[in-house]
Amino acid sequence: MLVVEDTVDLGEGMVACIERMGHAVDWAQDGGGADRLLRDTAYELLVLDLTLPEMDGVAVLRGLRSRKSTTPVLVVTARSEVEDRVKVLDDGADDYLVKPFDFRELEARVRSLLRRRSGDRTNTLACRGVALDRAARTATIHGAPVGLTRRELALLEVLLANQGKILSKSVIMDQIFDFSAEPSENAIEVIVTRLRPKLAGSGAEIRTHRGLGYQIGAGA
Repeated sequence: MLVVEDTVDLGEGMVACIERMGHAVDWAQDGGGADRLLRDTAYELLVLDLTLPEMDGVAVLRGLRSRKSTTPVLVVTARSEVEDRVKVLDDGADDYLVKPFDFRELEARVRSLLRRRSGDRTNTLACRGVALDRAARTATIHGAPVGLTRRELALLEVLLANQGKILSKSVIMDQIFDFSAEPSENAIEVIVTRLRPKLAGSGAEIRTHRGLGYQIGAGA
């Protein structure tokens, strides 16, 4: 995910909040930097302030939509007038959160946009006996809790949210690592290797498509 916020303490709080939800987060403090990141990376969600140095948030949003990007956008701003909300939604935002706000509401709106993008109506992702609760950040196999690291949980979430799709290592890396981590593609292989035995007996299987990536589905 990408957070764009120029107020340092608020930006730090938003990043920490979303990271606690289990997501990798990049943070830009000006509109120009955000625009450059959005041109290079397909983020699963953009949290965007409007009043920014170098390039304002409306210009960032319009540029994103002009490139036909479908990345969900949550606008977070102090502008509270109805006209402001209508304008930014017409410009392509998916949701609007007025400052000051409770971080619990930020979490709820992030979950809602992610559900909407993946076509889910609940916070639970499932495949055969495996279930992941996005709100609680827990996973179960046939109802029994299974202990997963933060990276394993993040990888499982990405795979479950994209059932039927083969995801390349680079796509997965963009979802579970922020740009400062600079992991190698071998890091994804290590996480997959550790996650597979933890899903044993669930009826779900992480399949390797050599040269293409990974996919979760029913076991053989």
